[in-house]
Formats: sequence, C-alpha cells, structure tokens
Amino acid sequence: MQTGWMRTELVSEPGDRSRPNEDFASVGVPASGQGGSLVVLDGVTPPRSGTGCLHSVPWYVARLGGALTELTVSLPDVPLPQALSRAIARTSAAHAQTCDLSHPRTPQATVVLARWSPETVEYLVLSDSALLLEAPDGAVTPVLDDRLTRLPRSALATDELIDATLRNKEGGFFTAAADPSVAARAVAGSVPRTRVRALAALTDGAGRWVEKFSEGGWADCFTLLRKEGARALVDGVRALERADDAGERSLLGRGKTHDDATVVYAEL
Repeated sequence: MQTGWMRTELVSEPGDRSRPNEDFASVGVPASGQGGSLVVLDGVTPPRSGTGCLHSVPWYVARLGGALTELTVSLPDVPLPQALSRAIARTSAAHAQTCDLSHPRTPQATVVLARWSPETVEYLVLSDSALLLEAPDGAVTPVLDDRLTRLPRSALATDELIDATLRNKEGGFFTAAADPSVAARAVAGSVPRTRVRALAALTDGAGRWVEKFSEGGWADCFTLLRKEGARALVDGVRALERADDAGERSLLGRGKTHDDATVVYAEL
C-alpha cells in the first residue's frame, strides 16, 4: 500500500488454520495524508476452564483494535496511553453487563501502537509483542516490554499460578484486558521523526525468529523485513517451527507448535 511518501506491508497468519486468528493489525492514515498510525494486538488464548465472558478473544481484539485504529487517527493530540485507556474502557463497556470482567482470564491482548507525524514518532508497547525503529543510518532500536521474560521459569509453572499472582499484578506482567488504568503500565514515549526512517511491529509469533529460534538479533530481523518482506519472515518462522517439532532449539520453551504471527512494516 502506498500513500504519498509512506509504504506499508501487513501480513497476519493464524498458527492453526482450523482456529480463528487471535491477532489484529491495522494501519491508519488521516485524510490529510500527513502521518499515520499502526495497531497490532495479540489476543491471549484462553484456558479450557473458561474466561467468565460470553465472547471470544477474536471478538475482543476486533473491538479493541477497531477503537484504537479510530482513536489514534481521529485524536492525534491524545497521547497513546490515553488512547489505549479510552479504547479499553469503550470495549469493556460493550460487554460489562453480560460478562464477568473481573475474571483473571477475561479476554485480553498484548498491544503495540505507533503514530507518526512530520515532527514525531510516538510508540507504546504492552506485554510481549515488539516494535522495531530503524534510524536513517540503519541502526535498529527494539522497543520491548520485557516484564514477562524477566520472570523466573518457576513462576510460570501453571496457568493457575500465573493468574493468581502475576497476570495484571504488580511484580508480574500486564496486558490490555478490562481495566483502563493498565495503559499507564505500558512502555511509551516518542522520538523525533527525523530519527526514524522505518518501523515494524511484530506479535510474539513472528518474533520467534529472534526470541525462540535465535536466527539473529532484532537488527537482523529488520534487515530481513526490509530486503525480503513480512511474508518472508512469517514463512521463515513456520519453516523453523516445522523443523523443530520437539522444541529442541527453543531455549525458552513454546506453548504452541505454531502461533498466530503478525507483522506490520512501514517505511516513512
């Protein structure tokens, strides 16, 4: 897709074609053509024991992602954490009367937001998806919320332990669920527009190329995206997953053989 001086590429693929894709991705361009925004969400797959909610994870991410796409474009002066807070509140209101939003596994998602204007590039990352910023000299800066990866493996032994002690709790990790105040926990900031020539957002299913299979660092991943495109990265992850059915190369372990994988790449 091309809009003046901006080029974007978006690829999103379910890990299992028999199940709905729980990721969401969008690129928004204001009518003025000056700037743009991206939204990438990775829905948290619920346990079999349920979520206290009548709705699916795809329902949740579609509504949260739709609200974020609209708010980041229509309200350019509202900081991204506030936009996320408003979007969570709007989504929660849509099912508060029918669902138990206090349940620790109420539908939820990781979040990556970026918004650029001629002056600045704003960013927000919540949980374990990734945003990569490429400078004009080719240097790549990863913007990561590493709270989940910093937790000891023993703390992640069971879903019940995670839900009781770590999920959306101080000392644990945070996702966008039903509480708008979680937006203040995100990694957020801005850099001058002149310091960013391209950026990419990846759910952890695509980030496995770096984080699980150690095919290279984030700069290597960005080089692959620039040279071969988002499709090549997702296809590469799928090939690595198929070659590693036993999980032998995955140093951190994997909950799923194939995860939903989403990449948005934008040259500004």
